[in-house]
Order: sequence, then C-alpha cells, then structure tokens
Amino acid sequence: MHETMRVNLTYPLLKQIITLPKVCFSSVLRHSSVVTDRNPVKRKNKSKRKLPANFASLSWEERLADTVTPLWRLSYAEQLKWKQEQQHNILLEMTKQLAQYSSQDFSNDLRFPLLPIVPSPVTDGYRNKSTFSVNKGMDGNPKTVGFYIGNGKMGNIVCVRGDHLLNMPPKHKMVARHYEDFIRLSPLSPCLLFHDGGHWREITVRTNSAGHTMALVYFHPQQLTPEEISIHKAALVEYFTRGPGAVCQLDSLYFQESSMTRCSHEQSPYQLLYGQPHIFEVVLGFKFRISADSFFQVNRAAAEALYQTVAELNRACVGGTLLDVCCGTGAIGISLSPQMERVIGIELIEQAVEDARYNAKLNRVDKCEFLTGKAEVVLPNLMATLSSHSGLTAVVNPSRAGLHYRVVRALRNHPAIRRLVYISCKPDGEAMRNFKELCCGSDDQRKILGEAFRPTVAVPVDLFPHTPHCELVLVFER
Repeated sequence: MHETMRVNLTYPLLKQIITLPKVCFSSVLRHSSVVTDRNPVKRKNKSKRKLPANFASLSWEERLADTVTPLWRLSYAEQLKWKQEQQHNILLEMTKQLAQYSSQDFSNDLRFPLLPIVPSPVTDGYRNKSTFSVNKGMDGNPKTVGFYIGNGKMGNIVCVRGDHLLNMPPKHKMVARHYEDFIRLSPLSPCLLFHDGGHWREITVRTNSAGHTMALVYFHPQQLTPEEISIHKAALVEYFTRGPGAVCQLDSLYFQESSMTRCSHEQSPYQLLYGQPHIFEVVLGFKFRISADSFFQVNRAAAEALYQTVAELNRACVGGTLLDVCCGTGAIGISLSPQMERVIGIELIEQAVEDARYNAKLNRVDKCEFLTGKAEVVLPNLMATLSSHSGLTAVVNPSRAGLHYRVVRALRNHPAIRRLVYISCKPDGEAMRNFKELCCGSDDQRKILGEAFRPTVAVPVDLFPHTPHCELVLVFER
C-alpha cells in the first residue's frame, strides 16, 4: 500500500516538503524522557482481569486485544455476568470500609440492592473517540500508528495497529491508517521521547452516529519556526482533502502544537485547519455540540441507557434544583431538565462549558445554568446562595481522580441535599475515598459537619463492552 501511494503522490505541497533539506528540522533537546501518553493501553494494564498464561506466545494482535479488550474472548452474556460480580465485590469492599469510618450500621453484607447490570445496546465498534499513538511497530518502523504494549523504562514498547479490536469502528481504523501513511511520507521524525526530538505524535479521531468525523493531530514543534510548521500543516490538509486521505471524508481537521505530554485548549489552542469547528450528536432527543477537547461518553447508545437510568433513579426527586457537578458538555443536566425546575452545572474545562451553554440554547432549555471553574472552588460559594426550601439533588460524574474533598464537604454540609447520585467509571479507585467522606461521621478537623449520607441503591451500566470497565451509578441518601 505504501509503495502505491508513493507513486501516486503528485501533489505540490507534499513534493515540496519531501524535498526540503532535513537540516532545517534539527532540534535542541530540551525535555525529560517521557513516553507519549493518550494511549488507553497504559491505563488498562491495571485491570483486575489477568492476562492469559500464554500471553508471551500469542501474536502481537492477540496480545493487544488481551490488553485493551481483555474480555473479548467471552460471550457478551459472560462479560455482563463477570462485571456484575466485580461490582458486587467492589460494593462489599465499600461496606467494609464504611463500617470502619462511619457510626452507621454497616455490615459485611450489602444492605442496599445492587440491580442487574444494564447492557450496552451496541457491543462492537461502539467507540466514538479513539486516540492512536505513534511508536516503533512490530517491524521496527518508528512511524507506526496504533496502540503500544510495554513501557519506556523497560525499553520494550511495540506499537500494534488496532484494526482487529472489537470496540473500534471502521472509520477510526481508516483515519489511523492514512495518518500512518502520511507521516511515513513526511521528512519529519515522530516524537517518541521528548528528549530525543521529533514532531509527529498521536492522532485522535471523533465520530458521531451520523458518520461525521473529526481528526485531531498532535505535534511537537521542537525548534521549528512558525513558517516551517505552516508548510507541514498545509501538507496535512492537502493529503486529507485532495490526496489519498480524502477517502476518510473528514468533516473537521484540527492541529495542536504542544511541547507538553498533556495539553488543554487553553494552554495551546486547537487550530482548525479544515472543515467545521464542531460535530453534533443526538442523545435522548437532545442535540449536543462536541468540540475538539470536550468530554462526551465514548458509547452514545450506552450513554442513553446511563442517562435513562439516572433519570429513573431521580424520579423521587422531581422538581427543585439539580446540581450537575463535573457536567462536561451538559448532557446529564440537559437530559434531566424536564424533571427539574432548575439545573446548575459546574465544569473545569472552559470549552466544555461553552458547549453546554450552546447545547442548552440549541435545545431551547432555559432552565440550565453552567459555571466554569474547579468544583472545589465554585461549589462552596454557590451552595451558600441556594435556597433550601426548594429541594436540591446532586449528580456527580467525576473523572477517575474522584471529587476533591472540598466538593464532598460542600455537599455534606448543605442540609437541603437529601439525595446524591454518584456516577463512577472506577468505583474501586479514588471514588472509594469519596464514598467514605460522604458516609463518615462528623469531622471537625476537616469541617465535615453535615448529616452523613447512606448508600441506598446501585446500578452498573455497561458502556465499555469487551473491557473490564463499566459505569456504576450509586445513590446516596440521608
């Protein structure tokens, strides 16, 4: 495939960059050794699901599948059974820990129902967002786009294409393959380790249910001048619009220059090189705008099941005010707005808040208000202004890092919050600390003085078929 594409490359900009002298792309090494991130393999290696005993004798493709989607060998019914048991064990551990930190009567058995897991309506190709790394492939080519196995300290990283992964949609695979072809034609080297120089980094692909596609290319500028970078940006656009990559039919092509491993839009803005600035998705009849770095659940169909589950659990608290903490683009708050008199969302990422406000207007929902900032800063001041008589319900959907203890303190100390819905993608991680803080006795030293919560019902929702992960919806009440 690569040889054929080299013969057909007659586009002027591509020819221009290929013939540029490579001396102008030399870089001064300034950064410590960091393996490029945004790779889901590294996060999923910590799964409790053990790898097969014969892992080392498997093909690279099987190793990758066992690392990224460890449950792929099981039927979906077996996957759901396994996840249900895992969530039960996690909740048992939670009750044991609560018994140590709370004056309430917790025992070794669950004193609240764990409902059956809600399955994903779609099991294959469900991801609407995928980030592909660039690293040394099985054949030693450093310009291989895929997911890597191994780690930088051991020096055993191998990047494997993910075309066979069950959770990966065909469009994502197509864009990744063409990005690999493009960077292999480029005279610039990939940025594998920051201190070794190089430029081309990961690519993120976002799609919606209508088939619209957004691609985001991450690039380390090193010592290139803006003029030099502009040549490669133009070549990237040409490749994906008039070159071989045009088959991908990108609706948006973004470019981000960053010398950091992780970088927000505020730190280094995403540059729209081609197409529309946003794509849109419909969830439960509401339309949502998705920007380059906005959070949106990776499984749209299962996200609908998740939000329906939250709505059902919240039916006892219809009316009043909903606090949507870590609201992202406002999907939960907007979808629950028909039940509530008022919705107040809080989100750290400024672009996501802009999207949330836009989404509320787009859907003609005038009862939603969205605030930008750290929840631990915004929430304590906000709580003092909220009336207690109208009733408050809180929904929190934090990252794996959980909630800051000041957020929990603000929620605990407001007596009008009688119900709190906690959505966690990793309840056995930092969320466990939050559970203890919500349910523990008063703590004068940490100024946790409000009445303690108590878990009353839990519902797992599978958003990630073939992986060990699922979302756990846990309701706490006073």
